[in-house]
Amino acid sequence: MRQSVALAVALILCCIAPGVYAQDQPEVHQFTADQAVEYALKHSLQVQNALLDIKAQQMQNKQVTAAALPSLSASGGMSMNPNVQVMTFPNFIAQSTYAVLVANQVKKGDGTPITAPDDFGTINAGFATKWSLSGGVDLTQILFDGQVFVGLMARNAAVKNAELASEVTREQIKANVLKIYYQLAVGQQQISTIDANIKNVEQLLHDTKLIYQNGFAEKLDIDKVQVQLSNLQTQRLKAQNQIDAGVEALKFLLGMPMQDSLVLTESITDDKLKSNILGEEYHFEDRVDYQQLKNLEELNKLNVKRYQLSKLPTLVFAANYSKNAQRQSFDFFKGPYFTSSFLALRLNVPIFSGLGKNAQIESARITLRQTQNNLKLLESSITNDIRQSRLNMKTALYNMDTQKKNIELADQVYKTTKLKYEQGVGSNLEISSAQTELIMAQNNYYSSLYDAIIARIDFLKAAGKL
Repeated sequence: MRQSVALAVALILCCIAPGVYAQDQPEVHQFTADQAVEYALKHSLQVQNALLDIKAQQMQNKQVTAAALPSLSASGGMSMNPNVQVMTFPNFIAQSTYAVLVANQVKKGDGTPITAPDDFGTINAGFATKWSLSGGVDLTQILFDGQVFVGLMARNAAVKNAELASEVTREQIKANVLKIYYQLAVGQQQISTIDANIKNVEQLLHDTKLIYQNGFAEKLDIDKVQVQLSNLQTQRLKAQNQIDAGVEALKFLLGMPMQDSLVLTESITDDKLKSNILGEEYHFEDRVDYQQLKNLEELNKLNVKRYQLSKLPTLVFAANYSKNAQRQSFDFFKGPYFTSSFLALRLNVPIFSGLGKNAQIESARITLRQTQNNLKLLESSITNDIRQSRLNMKTALYNMDTQKKNIELADQVYKTTKLKYEQGVGSNLEISSAQTELIMAQNNYYSSLYDAIIARIDFLKAAGKL
């Protein structure tokens, strides 16, 4: 019996486990810069929240639309009065009866005229039944309400505002992803250069040892080269750690599971940085934040109109149809049901509201003027951003070209110095100095390369072309 149960459990685990392991199995993602951006725009929680903002606005629009549509509701109720409320009032029946008898000079049995008493007394009566049942349908329809009509006009602009806000978020994420991606790409290229330097120094160490064995170098020369090699290995380890930390940060920004692996497949080149450089012409409308502010201006104009129309009368149509019944006992399956209904037009004319509406209109106008001022300010800011970023990009590209030429010169100096050292006409100090200058030139180049990348991204973002 135990063996059968164990076998059944094993079979179940065999069926379930592959699915579980498949879900937990880390994936390897090999991305170019554009693929990384595409992945981020699909998986970033910030983008997902921005898309949810659009859906939330669409739901708000449906609420505005609902206010302009007919409203139909049904109601019903049943009540039971264990003790019907009793009311006491003057005995008008006796008073009326005596009035008729006196007026007609009716006499008593003894022949004397009937006279009305001074006090007719009171009557105690209940004006309700023990059981009552009612049900009805109410219909209302707004025929005219200026605020509702403006709300209907503002629906598309409100959704567009949410969409533009989402686009701003997407653009910011794209810029951040590209900056980190290319920073890591530059770091990988730098590591390749460090590896080449390590290889050269290892060869130099080997050659120095041979020269030392032949008596043409000192032990100090070997130690100096060994120090250079150790420094390069330390530099490589530090650079690799920075890249690993950067990859983790990029995965977080992409919305990628942290257990997955990310491999960058794209490298950056000088030609790529210099390609498709924009001209001097630009348009404010290319900037998403400018489009968003223009759309906000339209919303503020509608807001002013909404408060202005709130001074107009509102007209509502209403209708009701209901049935009700009263019983002394619980028996609503027979007997009469009474019908009531009405049709009505309700006109509400605002006369005086303490000048509150005027204050709302003026407040909305102030907000509109602020938005218009912000538009002018943004236009000046965009112009300044484009000019500054274009200047920064030109400077960065020039600096990059200069540093690249410095690498070529430093490499030529290093090779010449190394050749002289191998031929016995140079010193270890000269080759060490040449090696240091070459590494410095390489570091400066990669720093200028990354600066050029950032300058290009900032320029494209400023121009609305990212």
